[in-house]
Amino acid sequence: MENNHYFSSVLLTLLLTLASFFALSVGQGTRVGFYSRSCPRVESIVQSTVRSHFSSNRAVAPGLLRMHFHDCFVQGCDGSILIDGPNTEKTAGPNLLLRGYEVIDDAKQQLETACPGVVSCADILALAARDAVILAGGPGWAVPTGRRDGRVSLASETSNLPGFTDSIDVQKQKFQDKGLNTQDLVTLVGGHTIGTTACQFFRYRLYNFTSTGDADPSINAAFLATLQSLCPADGDGSRRVGLDNGSENRFDSSFFSNLRNGRGILESDQKLWTDDSTKSFLRNGRGILESDQKLWTDDSTTKSFVQRYLGVSGLLGLRFNVEFGKSMVKMSNVEVKTGSDGEIRRVCSAVN
Repeated sequence: MENNHYFSSVLLTLLLTLASFFALSVGQGTRVGFYSRSCPRVESIVQSTVRSHFSSNRAVAPGLLRMHFHDCFVQGCDGSILIDGPNTEKTAGPNLLLRGYEVIDDAKQQLETACPGVVSCADILALAARDAVILAGGPGWAVPTGRRDGRVSLASETSNLPGFTDSIDVQKQKFQDKGLNTQDLVTLVGGHTIGTTACQFFRYRLYNFTSTGDADPSINAAFLATLQSLCPADGDGSRRVGLDNGSENRFDSSFFSNLRNGRGILESDQKLWTDDSTKSFLRNGRGILESDQKLWTDDSTTKSFVQRYLGVSGLLGLRFNVEFGKSMVKMSNVEVKTGSDGEIRRVCSAVN
């Protein structure tokens, strides 16, 4: 019996070692359950904190999701977005309207009481983004943890962030630079199914697009009138409008239906539908050469992925809820700091 117990222990140790090695090699140092021994209540504490704040202010859900996205695109997913200072990421234009910092600070304070010096702010943010999506009616997913916090946060580095006027090629390149493909681009931008944006970020589309004196022709005519009433030419630029018209508080796939119908709010969002490049003459199966016709089934265009989320006939369908979790995990491992890199901050708004 003692020998059997010994060999069982050795086998278990070997399996755990192999599992850890596998996690390090494919998960870039993160793994699900990283805190299972050092801080077993971490996920429940973050979850209850997000739920508490959400119950009084639903805007924290899209806020936390955006914050995690913005964090990962600058210095990697290292919590650098959370650092205070005169020239930190927080102060850069794309981040000025981010919401939810108080949620992360609250969760961190509770975790420092439960298990001081153990849980990184970067991991808290990754967990909070998942929990926020769930509260908005979206999917859940297993979040790999084990990130450490970065010590550098520079406003000048936020040019890496995708912008609301970016062309499709620029958007693709920015995602590709982070190891994310076209499907990840469409899927993660689909996170705009919840939340709002300010008139100042799209009003130029309504009145003088590309200095023509006319509106962006990709906007649905009836919807244009609605947007103009919400955002008058000389009105308050800070007024907020739902990014997913008719469903801004519910995490669903209607965002893609709105793109198809010319109801995308941000120019960069609507371009996901108009990126069909060489496909227009092939959609009816009229390509002569086999190599030509294969362009129709090529997944390099953003429009093809929008169509797949919409279940367009002739294309392999995708389930947004399933793919969103996969892309979030992939993004959450962008340039993470693990092991001896970075630190575990005592407070999320300042380096130690």
